[in-house]
Amino acid sequence: MTDVAGIPTPDKNDENFWTTFSNLVEPPWSEPTQEDTFTMDERVHDAVRALAERISTRALAYRVADKSFDPVLMAAPDVQLALLRALYEAKQSVDRLAESAATVAGRSGANYAQLGAAWGGIKRQSARLKWPHAVVKQSTSESIPLHYAGGTAVVHHDADADAWWYTATAADQQENESEPVHSTYAEAIAGATEFLLAHALPARQPHA
Repeated sequence: MTDVAGIPTPDKNDENFWTTFSNLVEPPWSEPTQEDTFTMDERVHDAVRALAERISTRALAYRVADKSFDPVLMAAPDVQLALLRALYEAKQSVDRLAESAATVAGRSGANYAQLGAAWGGIKRQSARLKWPHAVVKQSTSESIPLHYAGGTAVVHHDADADAWWYTATAADQQENESEPVHSTYAEAIAGATEFLLAHALPARQPHA
């Protein structure tokens, strides 16, 4: 297990919070255990099965007939095809979330070697091809949208003020535009993320 005793843990109201926030901790993670991966499989399966039951034609027929959908029906070939379609959507979600995480990490100081290591150990060049906009110079004026918690945020650099600001539209369609008061990209994206999380839609419950 990684020794974390020396890693600073300031509260958000501490004056050195954002400086500490911007410093990349090494190593960034510990390798998942087999138990971790099994737990992940179970949680992904729960989410994917819930979607499969929502989109399955057979499951819809049971709902229309006001009958319960017996778990054994998940083994029906057409329901398994619905599950496969739901798994594809899960893959699309993972790709979107990975792009967002890579962009936040890259624009906050991580390099392509570190992004590649996090993504299963792919090479730096492969990480650059996968996320070409993730790592850029801090002085860039390029604005790249990030998708998080069902919403979208764009972080901008104000060259005149030498500060960062963001615009965001949350999942509930609430909008926010910050002032150019953030000293780093990381601070601005943290503010945007906080706003998007505060206005995320509640999780939908699967159909009975």
